[in-house]
Amino acid sequence: MCKISSLEDLNKVKEEGLKRLYPEKTKIMVGMATCGLATGAGKVYAALAEQIAKRKADVILSKTGCLGFCQQEPLLDIILPGGPRLTYARMTPEKAKELVDDLTSFPPKPEWIMSRMEEEEEVITSSSRKHKGLPNPGRIPTYQEHPFFAKQKKLVLRNCGFIDPDSIEEYIGRGGYISIQKALSSMTPEEVIEEVKISGLRGRGGAGFPTGLKWQFCRQSEGDEKYIICNADEGDPGAYMDRSVLEGDPHAVIEGMLIGAFAIGAGQGYLYVRSEYPLAIERLKRAIGQARDYGLLGENIFGSKFSFDLEITQGAGAFVCGEETSLIASIEGRPAEPRIRPPFPAQKGLFGKPTNINNVETWTNIAVIIARGGDWYSSIGTEKSKGTKVFSLVGKVKNTGLVEVPMGITLREIIYDIGGGILNDKRLKAVQTGGPSGGCVPESLIDSPVDYERLAEAGSIMGSGGMVVMDEDTCVVDISKFFLDFTQDESCGKCTSCREGTGVLLEVLERISAGEGREEDLDFLEELAQGIKDASLCGLGQTAPNPVLSTLRYFRDEYKAHIVDKKCPAGVCKALITIFIDEEKCKACGLCKKVCPIEAIIGEKKLPHSIDLEKCVKCKSCIGTCKFEAIVVE
Repeated sequence: MCKISSLEDLNKVKEEGLKRLYPEKTKIMVGMATCGLATGAGKVYAALAEQIAKRKADVILSKTGCLGFCQQEPLLDIILPGGPRLTYARMTPEKAKELVDDLTSFPPKPEWIMSRMEEEEEVITSSSRKHKGLPNPGRIPTYQEHPFFAKQKKLVLRNCGFIDPDSIEEYIGRGGYISIQKALSSMTPEEVIEEVKISGLRGRGGAGFPTGLKWQFCRQSEGDEKYIICNADEGDPGAYMDRSVLEGDPHAVIEGMLIGAFAIGAGQGYLYVRSEYPLAIERLKRAIGQARDYGLLGENIFGSKFSFDLEITQGAGAFVCGEETSLIASIEGRPAEPRIRPPFPAQKGLFGKPTNINNVETWTNIAVIIARGGDWYSSIGTEKSKGTKVFSLVGKVKNTGLVEVPMGITLREIIYDIGGGILNDKRLKAVQTGGPSGGCVPESLIDSPVDYERLAEAGSIMGSGGMVVMDEDTCVVDISKFFLDFTQDESCGKCTSCREGTGVLLEVLERISAGEGREEDLDFLEELAQGIKDASLCGLGQTAPNPVLSTLRYFRDEYKAHIVDKKCPAGVCKALITIFIDEEKCKACGLCKKVCPIEAIIGEKKLPHSIDLEKCVKCKSCIGTCKFEAIVVE
């Protein structure tokens, strides 16, 4: 392996990467990110390897990252020589073997194909690769036509699901490391910063601070030594955007950090990754090793005077480490507690030196901006929120997964056009954005554009990109209690307002859900929540009350129903519901009786059953088994 020291060297590796990406023989790729592995992708891969060997098929078997459509995992792609890329969903080992047996057909197993890709966009090079078409009697939608992908615009996720994350050559084949080469050969650090400022990119970690301005502050800070950090401490329940990028395209993060280090004047960088992401850490380590072997990390990169290296630090899982001063303390080996600012990290950060921190998604945008220009990037999105945003779309929605959309798209488009609507065609109640510190946006506001300002107006935040969809069966008191329990548990305890205040909020919510609430509790909740926001030192405490405040704002009647009527309209709070069997609908099939964990359901064969209310713990196990809708929650 030779060192890459010039554009000519880079182009030679690119040629090798293109041969790996588009070989002159059939190539099968299996999505092997955490989501795919959790649904059996490893077994699918093993079955393919076994059958390919058995058939002595001239086929290349490879792995890739997450394409985003997690609902349909395991995903498998076949790239035909000179032909289209075909995506197969919900694969099993048995189906994988059949697919290998049918490779001589054109296309193989068309009834299993989810989409076909006849054109691949290469974002960095602003070009596209066109593939030959194929007979399409069953009208298989193209990738661009498929409802889940049609409204997406992939900049951050540009390579996820398209390349082998363990192959630096494939990353370079799709334009990788050309942006850092451009920056080092034809731009000054100030010009790089100016391009990022023109782009309008704002920090994707949650605060939304202008990235270029942040870099400028650090660049202008005095100091003989500076650091940059990638914040990959992704701790929001239901959020996995950063993990998927690290698992599917680690070199994009490395290249972004290289460009940032050159612009700021840093010689050392740290990737702070939570230890709960073992696959991401493994692939990052491999990517860093490859970059060093090719001379893209280390001394005199691309033959310049610029030198830079990276180190991985594993976090222990504390949610508060997502706050930058807590993260810095953790890297230094101190307790992860936030500190008062100023001085800001750009002035005095890691080891007392000027430090710039951005999250995974922010760093991954950088190579695109340098390659395509700040003006091009700023043409995407809204006036104050530029570019795209990656969301993890989860909850009561038909199509869960990672979606990357232009800023300004509406919540309705994300939930219904991309997400396919609400599970079981129930009514949408709210969507919670911004993780445990975000707010609940009601159904009445789902035509609002998604950007930093509009979400703030609605009482929520952009956050890192978690988006939890809730249906009519969700209790807002219960969901507020869930998120507050999380933030209260994750509080570092340094601020009295956060440590004690969130505990009191949780106690009141628990009383309300138990049917012991008082009407004056509602005003007390609002007053205390606002006090916690005003008096807390870091973003955790300042945003922890958001779920309570937003649900009180939009669903106050539901709180009152718990307090005044002693009822939970959604049928969730156990103390306020009764479960019984409608004898007229009961067919005495006995299924509910079999699943009851405490034998609270009684009844003889061929006779209507009933529930012993004194024994019933209201676990609702019986409801899902009844085929006749005879079990009622009141």
